[in-house]
Amino acid sequence: MKLLLDKAHIEGIRYYDTWVKNGGYECVAKALKMTPEEIVEEVKKSGLRGRGGAGFPTGLKWSFLAKPEGVPRHLVCNADESEPGTFKDRYLMEFLPHLFIEGMIISSFALGSNVSYIYIRGEYAWIPDILEQAIAEAKANGWLGKNIKGSGFDCEIYVQRGGGAYICGEETALIESLEGKRGNPRIKPPFPAVQGVWMRPTVVNNVETIATVGPIIAMGGEAYGNLGVGNSKGTKLMSACGNLNKPGVYEIDFDLSVEEFIYSDEYCGGIPNGKRMKACIPGGSSVPIVPANLLLKNIKGETRLMNYESLADGGFATGTMLGSGGFIVLDEDQCVVRHTMTLARFYNHESCGQCSPCREGTGWMYKILKNIEYGKGKKEDIDLLWDIQRRIEGNTICPLGDAAAWPVAAAIRHFRDEFEWHIDHPEEAQTRNFGLAHYADPLLIQN
Repeated sequence: MKLLLDKAHIEGIRYYDTWVKNGGYECVAKALKMTPEEIVEEVKKSGLRGRGGAGFPTGLKWSFLAKPEGVPRHLVCNADESEPGTFKDRYLMEFLPHLFIEGMIISSFALGSNVSYIYIRGEYAWIPDILEQAIAEAKANGWLGKNIKGSGFDCEIYVQRGGGAYICGEETALIESLEGKRGNPRIKPPFPAVQGVWMRPTVVNNVETIATVGPIIAMGGEAYGNLGVGNSKGTKLMSACGNLNKPGVYEIDFDLSVEEFIYSDEYCGGIPNGKRMKACIPGGSSVPIVPANLLLKNIKGETRLMNYESLADGGFATGTMLGSGGFIVLDEDQCVVRHTMTLARFYNHESCGQCSPCREGTGWMYKILKNIEYGKGKKEDIDLLWDIQRRIEGNTICPLGDAAAWPVAAAIRHFRDEFEWHIDHPEEAQTRNFGLAHYADPLLIQN
């Protein structure tokens, strides 16, 4: 079922006139006749979980917002989307901007935010113009500004371009950057719901999360909550990339199997050139990599589904996370050591340097992985890597340390023999990539 991408095929849908002809802003009109408390209640009923990676219940997060008398409140949309492998928010903003703006208006009304912000990553250089055009169209037609449609609610939305820092995807670093400061994460508490932007109560939500609010109001929170499996409610956008015949953005139901998502023609269309799948990173670069046999079935032999609970089943020993929905598939010719080294280099570069474990540990992991990849590693380096990532995880102000540690831990946990092969074959490791010619896992899946 498509709730977000159902109109994506319509020519000119990014423009206001076409959007309205196809039912646009009807959900906003409905929301403005409700009370803010009723909207929050509908979002709670829906069971919507944050689509940025953490998966925290959105309605519950909204209910935490402090409401001190006479103090403004703010909604900030996290459009930074700098998780490698993730690009579904870009798709929404570029091709369905009014769906997103509808969600911003309804959410702002529900939270009592008269001034709301969209913080967008610097690399999305062309998208702020699209958003600002959509905001201007909405305002020209009475959906933004003073006394929106006679409701008594005033709202302005501003787009803020970021400088291109991964760390600013963390909500408090984003707030610091939005205020014009260096994007360093804040120590919590106080949480943004109490002291956020300009030290005022603030809710920070992801683009997909905000865009989903409109469909929830249109169909009702209970109807939305009836879609899905367990605590995975509604639908989810996935950014599929890597070794796939049909990479792209897909809207999926949570009862879809991982195998069907990868191999069916409706979705990713399988692995190019008839190759086997070796591994997958299903939720963006920071979540644990899993080998093919554990991706398609859990340790009990049960089919994995594309939802929060099923992918996490078994914990990090056998499972992973849905995360931000950045679904990266690796075929049999890919080198896990090289991929892990690349991710370590990224996280080292993007560390803000505020916490010693992250500042020093990410660089250390990258150097060791580089030595192993280029034939200069030692057997004891594998255990050293494990020890370093263990000392980073959980010991930093923000989750970037965890994001850097988890890929290394999962790679060693599931592909230790591949690391050992690099160390045992130093000359070959320097000159060629690592594929199944050297490492044959009988559980690799051939479809």
